[in-house]
Amino acid sequence: MPASTISYLWRDQDAPKSFRTGVSLHSHTNQSQETLDFLANFGNQFPVMRPLLARLEQRAEKFHGVRLDYAASYWTPPMTPRLAFDLESRQIENLDVAPMVSISDHDNINAPMLLRTVASARHIPVSVEWTAPYGSQQAFHLGVHNLPSARAAQWMATLHEFTANPSDTRLTEILVALHEEPNVLVVFNHPLWDLYLIGKEKHEFLVNEFLQKNGAFLHALELNGLRNWDENRAVRRLAEQWNMLLISGGDRHGVEPNANINLTNAATFTEFVHEIRRDKISNVLFMPQYAEPWKHRLLQSTIDAVRNYPEFPQGSRNWDERAYHPDANGVIRPLSELWPNNSAPLIMRAMIALVQLMGRGPVAGGLRLAWSDSQQLRLALGEFDS
Repeated sequence: MPASTISYLWRDQDAPKSFRTGVSLHSHTNQSQETLDFLANFGNQFPVMRPLLARLEQRAEKFHGVRLDYAASYWTPPMTPRLAFDLESRQIENLDVAPMVSISDHDNINAPMLLRTVASARHIPVSVEWTAPYGSQQAFHLGVHNLPSARAAQWMATLHEFTANPSDTRLTEILVALHEEPNVLVVFNHPLWDLYLIGKEKHEFLVNEFLQKNGAFLHALELNGLRNWDENRAVRRLAEQWNMLLISGGDRHGVEPNANINLTNAATFTEFVHEIRRDKISNVLFMPQYAEPWKHRLLQSTIDAVRNYPEFPQGSRNWDERAYHPDANGVIRPLSELWPNNSAPLIMRAMIALVQLMGRGPVAGGLRLAWSDSQQLRLALGEFDS
């Protein structure tokens, strides 16, 4: 029987003491291409934003001959692979346990391959967050950790080929093949997040259909460090329903370290994989940042994405160097190269300034207080005990 334990560092400071290692799973670097599709959905969900976005769209086409294409655009998180690896490692080392870090960017393994040239990170697993199409309207995000080094590129070619020509039958074949790799860990990331906005009931139906077909080849369901309490509780019920293990996954995109980790006595990542797959034991630890109000944390993550970091390497310093869009000829370029007169339009600068203001001083404090009442009440009632 799967044995998942869940502990909270703000309640139990001694939780890590009986373990030798902390494992950071599912975090992102500037090698991860994050779609800007959400902006179009954001405008549809929040009518107050639609006129602002419409004005940007009209101005771009009228004055610069560029039609805004959200699907073809993307942004990258601010942290380089080395900065991200060090950030995750430091948080774990502060618990007096040895760190293991598995970085899983969207649909590429650039970060772990780059990090393997750094002495302190040469043992990092080759991992990826695979966007796997399912059905006609859906795609699921699967954390594929510890691909065999000698065949990692071959595996990525297989995943990319499937994404270009998806079929549910082929998806199962690939998951079976990954399962047959004894040292590979496959995690169903944020399974109950309706990321593509197809509707809660339809999403949950497809999740259960997917698990019915493929659950035997998945090794754990993720408790996501950037999703809210209610959703993670529902994931816990889902794991009970399908007799599956729960595992951590911070999903960090900004500069806050992962809000949860796994604790283990494994000495290597492969040993950790065996603990999950063979022994079916998982010890999840939530870090203090997870107790912060969820809306505040999402806002902070957004602010991290649009902040400037003058101390970072060239190309990662300014937010418009980390956001990309096709130019008039269809060539993907950083926004910093597309602005007229090398400066973002006034309306764009105003929107960014507004987001940044929400993270400062009295405004941030007021928002945190407003968002924390119900959360703190539920914490006091002890609804999140494992």
